[in-house]
Amino acid sequence: MAEKIAGDISEHPHETGSVPLTRGLSTKLLVLTVLFVMIAEVLIFIPSVANFGMQWMQQRLENAAAVSIILMEGEDEALAPDIRDELLMATGVKAIAVRDADVSRILVVTDMPPAVDEHIDVDAITPPDAIAQTFSTLFFGGDRVFRIFGKVGDTGKIFEILIPDTDLRNAMLTYARNVAFLSLIISLFTATLVFYAINRIMIRPIRGMTQSMLSFAAAPDDPRRIITPEVRGDEIGVAERELARMQTALQKTLGEQKRLADLGLAVSKINHDMRNMLASAHLISDRLSTIDDPAVKTLTPRLLRTLDRAVTYSEGVLNYGRTQEAPPSRRRLRLHALVEEVRNVLPLEADSQIEFANAVDRDFEVSADSEHLFRVLSNLCRNAVQAMAGDNDPSVVKRLTVSAERSDRAARIYVSDTGPGLPQKARENLFAPFRGSAKSGGTGLGLAIAQELVRAHGGALELVESIGGHTVFAISIPEALPPV
Repeated sequence: MAEKIAGDISEHPHETGSVPLTRGLSTKLLVLTVLFVMIAEVLIFIPSVANFGMQWMQQRLENAAAVSIILMEGEDEALAPDIRDELLMATGVKAIAVRDADVSRILVVTDMPPAVDEHIDVDAITPPDAIAQTFSTLFFGGDRVFRIFGKVGDTGKIFEILIPDTDLRNAMLTYARNVAFLSLIISLFTATLVFYAINRIMIRPIRGMTQSMLSFAAAPDDPRRIITPEVRGDEIGVAERELARMQTALQKTLGEQKRLADLGLAVSKINHDMRNMLASAHLISDRLSTIDDPAVKTLTPRLLRTLDRAVTYSEGVLNYGRTQEAPPSRRRLRLHALVEEVRNVLPLEADSQIEFANAVDRDFEVSADSEHLFRVLSNLCRNAVQAMAGDNDPSVVKRLTVSAERSDRAARIYVSDTGPGLPQKARENLFAPFRGSAKSGGTGLGLAIAQELVRAHGGALELVESIGGHTVFAISIPEALPPV
């Protein structure tokens, strides 16, 4: 598996190095920050320019109103042309008028008043109208004349001016240029600060996790490639800790897979010679059957059946790594007799004081593969015997019981013992090879094989209970054949 990962990486070398600057998250973050700040500035810029235009017109109207008040309080006579021109030049308008109680009076005017292109009431104009008028002046103005009118102060009089929009347009363009330049400076400054903060908080840790994943994929068996999480409580910290936990678990799994591969190779080598030795033992056992001794005649058939099972299983182990367990050949079996065969192969010495109770009804039948079910029961019973054999207290009850019941068209077989119970680590990794062993030096393969065989029948193997003095395993096998 490690070789496959390394091979995939070698086929895509451009994916293992650092990400190019143009495609990196840092560059994207910087560009997006500048863009979003500029968009925000544009949303502020539009009403800002419109407000500037309205203030400019209001200021011109107020200046004209001040001149009008001075003129109305003076002598009522026509102004000299040179004085009139100076007044108009000072205010920047073409004409000044005042309206009081529906009576209009032109105070200052050029010789020929220009034609009015647009009338603007500064008291009644709405913000949308101001924005529309502003952009109209910016894009289409420069040679038009505005009539601007409205009240100034608390006088109650309405002052009017005629003014070209040239100065207004120039002032707006200058203001817009200054605002745009300032917005760009603010955008870059804000983007730099945001980029620096997010780069420190997010981008750099993400880049570190990316490099760790690429480095780990190149050599998953090297513990130095596992990421070292930072001490932080946010989502990045959680991601780093979970990545470290995942890399550790994957490295452990790869190690177990390698051990399994090595074990399979070793077992295949040993098993090749073991099969020959078992065949020789089988021939010797055949000769024992010719001895005229009642005890020998009783034990020889059991020995031959055990050797046959060992030879069959030995041949199957030789194919380990190339095939799985053979699919079950289900037959209708008498479970009581099969349990008795399991009893005969268990190491139940007299000094062990272990009782074996076959509590299965003699007429109880189950649809299963006899060899597979024998291996499952022998694994479970052998584990129970080994657990109880370590207790040397003669007053402790040591009993192994096999019972069965039928429920919901399924046979449920129970294997219970009065041993010390499974340790916590064994319960957490119950059916995991090399991790679910209850005794020191064990491999945990027995329960893993038993679970695989039961699942092949469409059933389930589960630990019902395991406390001091009481451990129960349950085997559920659904019916596959109609009862006969």
